[in-house]
Amino acid sequence: MSQHSQFELLKTKRFLPYFLTQALGAFNDNVYKNALLLFVAFGTFASMGDASEGGLDKNLINNLAAGLFILPFFIFSPLAGQLADKYEKSQLIRKIKLFEIVVMGLACVAIWSESIWGMILLLFAMGTQSAFFGPVKFSILPQNLKREELVGGNALVEMGTFLAILLGTIFAGYLVSATDVKVTVPIAIVVFAMLGYLVCRSIPKAEAPSPKLKINWNPVTELSGVWKSTLANRPVYLSIMAISWFWFIGSSYLTQFSSFTKDVLNGNPEVSTLLLALFSIGIALGSLLCERLSGRKIELGIVPIGSLGMSVFGIDLFFAVPDASATDIGAVDFIQNTENWRLMADLLLIAMFAGLFIVPLNALIQQRSNEEERAQVMAANNVFNALFMVVGAVFSIICLSVIELSIPEYFCVLAIMNLVVAGYIYSQLPEFVLRFCIWMLSHTMYRVKHQNLDNLPDEGAAVIVANHVSFVDALLIAGACRRPLRFVMDKPIYDSKGLNWFFRLAQTIPITSERRDPAAYQAAMDQVSEALSNGEVVCIFPEGRLTRDGEIDNFRRGIELILERNPVPVLPVALRGLWGSFFSHGNGKALASLPKRFWSKVDIFAGDLVGAERASAEYLESTIKGLRGDRA
Repeated sequence: MSQHSQFELLKTKRFLPYFLTQALGAFNDNVYKNALLLFVAFGTFASMGDASEGGLDKNLINNLAAGLFILPFFIFSPLAGQLADKYEKSQLIRKIKLFEIVVMGLACVAIWSESIWGMILLLFAMGTQSAFFGPVKFSILPQNLKREELVGGNALVEMGTFLAILLGTIFAGYLVSATDVKVTVPIAIVVFAMLGYLVCRSIPKAEAPSPKLKINWNPVTELSGVWKSTLANRPVYLSIMAISWFWFIGSSYLTQFSSFTKDVLNGNPEVSTLLLALFSIGIALGSLLCERLSGRKIELGIVPIGSLGMSVFGIDLFFAVPDASATDIGAVDFIQNTENWRLMADLLLIAMFAGLFIVPLNALIQQRSNEEERAQVMAANNVFNALFMVVGAVFSIICLSVIELSIPEYFCVLAIMNLVVAGYIYSQLPEFVLRFCIWMLSHTMYRVKHQNLDNLPDEGAAVIVANHVSFVDALLIAGACRRPLRFVMDKPIYDSKGLNWFFRLAQTIPITSERRDPAAYQAAMDQVSEALSNGEVVCIFPEGRLTRDGEIDNFRRGIELILERNPVPVLPVALRGLWGSFFSHGNGKALASLPKRFWSKVDIFAGDLVGAERASAEYLESTIKGLRGDRA
């Protein structure tokens, strides 16, 4: 295993106990929930009776069970977020896991006494426990993991959660098929609850970020206040909306698997479990793929790839549904039939791209939310996730029962809607589109390696100064830096008809010479000053134009004027390996002929951070020449 593999986290005390606690909790929840649904479906206890004879209505019970489990997320998540910010998190997790043991103990009593209504009501208690655990489990990650481990940690959590759901569902079926469910199920749920508590005792301390927080017991006003704060942080707000949309899509697929299997594929419950397995494995694969594709940083460029893949294979799923002739098909027969392979591949790939979609978004929320209210933001995220799942359930009823779409048609509608929603989100947050373009460029035409970019401050204003070799210098620097950048660009290029929309999307600052257009020049300098005053990072190319001979030209005094107004630190950056590429003037005029080089090695070297008082144009030019060396 590579030294930098995300699986290395599973060897650390700061992650493994947390990972096992989360996975065991998800596993146990699904053992109990699915065992209960199977009790109802098969009339395991005599007290259940038959719906036609005045007994339990199975559809009513299924919907009631789902509602009771999700209701606590609306009621208790705001309080849970406050508690997770106010108190030390490892101790809070232990108390929550002790509560799980109590709930499972009561569930044992309900099962032994064959009290189906007691079992159903305990789903509310389970949902309450999950609602209190949710904000803690996500807000603790940035405290116990390094910045470069955040994507890998979230990927492992998503993988563990969905595989735990799958295994819990399968294990519940196994237990219910046993000879005495009044023994097997109670023993299992209590044992796994106790095991989860024992594991969580090894979770290291995570100090309270806001110990003086005054608890607001009103969930409505608390959620409203947090949401107003979140709206001001647009990337976090839109990421919450995107994650909630994921749960709208995901829950819509998962809840239809049983009906899809029975009514469309003519399969038995084994096939429904197979579909769940494919979906869970796909999520796990996509989640694990995130770290490799993102280079161990939060790479928003793969989020559009994830949403596009979900829609492409979601639409193809509609066309992949075979004409089923046989009935009561088992999983083995279903797999052996080659006509089903395309459908299985589509389902696996939908889930895999969903994993690519959700992991960077979770990591972004954790990184960019205010540390003192991070858990409260995660709690708001949980509320909206639950809300979108409820809306998804209502939408499925409308589509399948009122409009009377078939399930394959419903899946196709979801895929098309996903394109529309994703397009809206990306139009509102251009950083996603920009990072996507950067990611595609740096994974097709160039292999980018960088050094010392960690010298860029994590917070606060700074200026990046670099030599100018090609038309894609800005994109490559932006792709290598962990913080969003504002670039200063030549105004005639900015005004290009075909590309102006993209430059505006990227919030580029157009500039021209003061002699040519004094007003435009002053407007650009004002924008730079405003960006720096707001704590942003601005990148400029002091040569003012692309190099014509591969050498670094004289730096102009614009950088000195910028620092006079905003004396912020400067990071000198040297580019090398771009001279002679398609986007440079190395082989004549740039962009004038077909590209001849692909997968070219490009180096980005950063120097030490330079104080504003030392950062003259001459000094920065000399520093960058030294960083670049002889290779252009």
